Amino acid sequence: MTLSRLFPALLALAIFAAFVFYLPARDALGRPLPLSMLLGGVFGIVLQRSRFCFWCISADWFRNRDPRGFLGILAALAVGSIGYTLILGAWLPDPFSGRLPPDAHVGPVSVALVLGAFAFGLGMALSGSCISAHIYRLGEGAFGSIVALIGALAGFMVGFLSWNSLYLWQGYAARPLWLPGWLGHGGALAVQLAVLAGLAGYLIWRYVPRSPETVLPFTAIFQRRWPAWVGGLLVGFIATLAYVRVGPLGVTAELGSVARTAASGAGLLPETLYGLDGLAGCATVIKETVPSRNGVFVLGILFGSFASARVAGDWQPALPKPTELPRLFLGGVLLGWGAMVALGCTVGVILSGIMVGAVSGWVFTAFCLLGAWIGWHLRQRMTW
Repeated sequence: MTLSRLFPALLALAIFAAFVFYLPARDALGRPLPLSMLLGGVFGIVLQRSRFCFWCISADWFRNRDPRGFLGILAALAVGSIGYTLILGAWLPDPFSGRLPPDAHVGPVSVALVLGAFAFGLGMALSGSCISAHIYRLGEGAFGSIVALIGALAGFMVGFLSWNSLYLWQGYAARPLWLPGWLGHGGALAVQLAVLAGLAGYLIWRYVPRSPETVLPFTAIFQRRWPAWVGGLLVGFIATLAYVRVGPLGVTAELGSVARTAASGAGLLPETLYGLDGLAGCATVIKETVPSRNGVFVLGILFGSFASARVAGDWQPALPKPTELPRLFLGGVLLGWGAMVALGCTVGVILSGIMVGAVSGWVFTAFCLLGAWIGWHLRQRMTW
């Protein structure tokens, strides 16, 4: 490992440590900010080293029927589901009481969720990543992600403008559907693990190669990408720890809050966003001066992915071609609009949602994959 790789990584870690040290101890809601940033840093390393990107994983399947990325997602969901169940058994021992678990991403199942998930999947295909992956890929030097994230900010603003119409159309009648509320904690966990195991078993039996490559430990950790299942296990563990100490994983609350604050300051928002602030998910707010736990978590992802990419030799700064800018921006708009109306993205709705037993997580997954599949076919025909 050369000094040219190591020095920038150490510098990034030093700046990261300074941020952690000087952060306020807690945010406005009493949640620990330094811990949130530390978890974000670890999450960024895991995303970068294991290539835990929902679009990359989907594209590998569409292109080559490579199931390894999906196995990583299934591993994350299994570990997180077990961890969340252990937590919720202590926090909410009677799931039949009609109460939902605190801060959990149990969203309403509605047409808005379906449309948002589909748009998000299409946006992943056009922009080349989901929102969390755009953040970690920015740490690898993929500066085209800046264009996509700017588009996502615009998409959030469009989402706020369309929210009231969607809510009055059907959203007001939609209800959160929580599996433990029907089946109990044990029953819901058993059903979810059975589904995850069935999917994993089929993929392993049908598509996984039988002769894995042997790699030296040092090379495997610092130079080669980690196997997707390793990344999945670590993501599930991080999600469980985050829920106990800080809150469910999510990456769009800060981006949405910046968009909401900007739109409000410009007088673009409706006076009232019907029902929005009472729904569970990646909540957006008008930003105050105190840092938010989601904001420092996202900043941690960027620092962690940059340090990891420098050490591994994955730092490859690249500017997008001018012809790619419209596609990146349009894809970002779809990501932002989809995340706003679905109340989260692949991290907040799929990971945090399914782990807690939310039906909304499964619905989002199905229609997000549909949008990604259609988007992948569109990308094969696009020249821009």
